[in-house]
Amino acid sequence: MDYIPRDIESRLARLLNSSPCVAVTGPRQAGKSTLLRHSLPDYNYVTLDDPLSREQALSDPIFFLDSVGKRAIIDEIQLAPGLLSYVKIRVDNDRKTKGQYVFTGSQQFGLIKNLSDSLAGRIALLELLPFSITEKRRHLTIPDANSLFIHAALTGSYPELVVDESIDTPSWYGSYLQTYLERDIRTIYNIGDLRDFQRFVRLLAARCGQQLNMSDYSRDLGIAVSTVKSWLSILEASRIIFLLPPYYSNLGKRITKSPKIYFLDIGLACYLAGVRDKAHLFNGPMAGHLFENLCIQETVKYFLGRGEQPPIHYIRSSNGLEVDLLIEPASGLLIPVEIKLSKTPVPRLAKNIAAFRELFAQLHPAQGLLLSLTEKSRPLTREVTAVSFDDYLQRLASFA
Repeated sequence: MDYIPRDIESRLARLLNSSPCVAVTGPRQAGKSTLLRHSLPDYNYVTLDDPLSREQALSDPIFFLDSVGKRAIIDEIQLAPGLLSYVKIRVDNDRKTKGQYVFTGSQQFGLIKNLSDSLAGRIALLELLPFSITEKRRHLTIPDANSLFIHAALTGSYPELVVDESIDTPSWYGSYLQTYLERDIRTIYNIGDLRDFQRFVRLLAARCGQQLNMSDYSRDLGIAVSTVKSWLSILEASRIIFLLPPYYSNLGKRITKSPKIYFLDIGLACYLAGVRDKAHLFNGPMAGHLFENLCIQETVKYFLGRGEQPPIHYIRSSNGLEVDLLIEPASGLLIPVEIKLSKTPVPRLAKNIAAFRELFAQLHPAQGLLLSLTEKSRPLTREVTAVSFDDYLQRLASFA
């Protein structure tokens, strides 16, 4: 099977040349092991999923580190967190050698804290999500934005689904969800009733692209608000969902302060919500929200691929004015983006951006973008340009 290059490879190489240790985290099946084994063929690879290796790491960590050598990839490090203390000793005895150990882990929750606490100043962190659109196109021919949306929603972004077209997508997602629940949730977190947790994840999928309302979830599922908050934290830390924060800094007017919920793989959201075909995707009640989810997930992947936390928000005023996405890169610009499931964008679709620019002139927003299924970018009004998906991705690079 051909290897598909990943966007973070160049950053991985730079970090290995500047830090004794590197950790690559991200959701299960995002391609972490494949990335590292392909990019670092001269490193010794060992996974703590293997019972013998795990037992060695737990019972005799010095022997384990002796056996793997200095240039080693240690997969699923969260299964033997005590090993990190011994790694620290070895790194401190040879601070000049860079790229000694590379770790991976599927557990964001607690893993980052363990790595940061145990190897403070000695480790660099990278995050790998399922394929971005750019990465997909290194393997697939996706002719237009319409096809892009269909493939993202009905096939998904996880590497195995992208490279092997013979896989039954719903069955794969069913197994993935069960593995996630059984291995990563039940065995590590005290979540209570696993069936309630499954119902919660499905409820979130049905409401992707909408504002978070923990009281509603609590009432609908018959669980405490504190439980909802805890479960959201687990899903966010596991990179199953992304909470898009509101932009309300230094604004005198009343602004909604609840985040909006998105899945970092629209394919998983569609599986959970029962969206199985093109007719349901484009004409069902979730159509607009699912397209918005795709746009947000790709924006998040772009910034994480650069090793940056996504500088993105949305804004909603008390009188109902909403702009789907505000991008605030290091350049200091504030770029408003409206997202519309339309092939033929028209000026009236840009009215929210115009109203935003007038109402919040003190923020000095840049000219806005209307992101849709259009194939050709063109000015829509004096203040807004309708952009294709490809053009939008290119503009992200220019904003940075």
